[in-house]
Amino acid sequence: MAESAAPPVPPTLPVTFRPTRTRAVLLGVGLAMFATITAIAVMLERLQPGERISFVFTAVLLTSVLVLLSRPKVVADEDGVTVVNLTNTRRLAWAEILRVNLRPGDPWVFLDLSDGTSLPVLGIQPGVARQQAISDARALRALAEIRGTGTNDS
Repeated sequence: MAESAAPPVPPTLPVTFRPTRTRAVLLGVGLAMFATITAIAVMLERLQPGERISFVFTAVLLTSVLVLLSRPKVVADEDGVTVVNLTNTRRLAWAEILRVNLRPGDPWVFLDLSDGTSLPVLGIQPGVARQQAISDARALRALAEIRGTGTNDS
């Protein structure tokens, strides 16, 4: 197709990339699990107050893990990129990003940085919505090439 040969048009800034379907599933399951476990704790007549609290505490703990897993995103703005992974957030200037990589078989995008390291970007992952992840990776790559010091050659 001739359309795939044309360079992608970068999105207008600010833009947020996140695995929307995965996030919806994780938050939906978390909410359903919390409601179910809490309802069981309330309906079981033989439970003591401490046992009921432990049920609810377990529900909160399990739901918190799913909320943590739904956290990853990438926010691109005029000044750079904010990468939010599971437990950490890193702010990068555009000049720090040399290349945006999403190779076949990669679980998520990787950023090659000017300090010689590679940063995983869990906010763009092809697991559930492959075409969306490829589109997001191309958009982020186009932004990095226009705004950063990344090179257009291989």
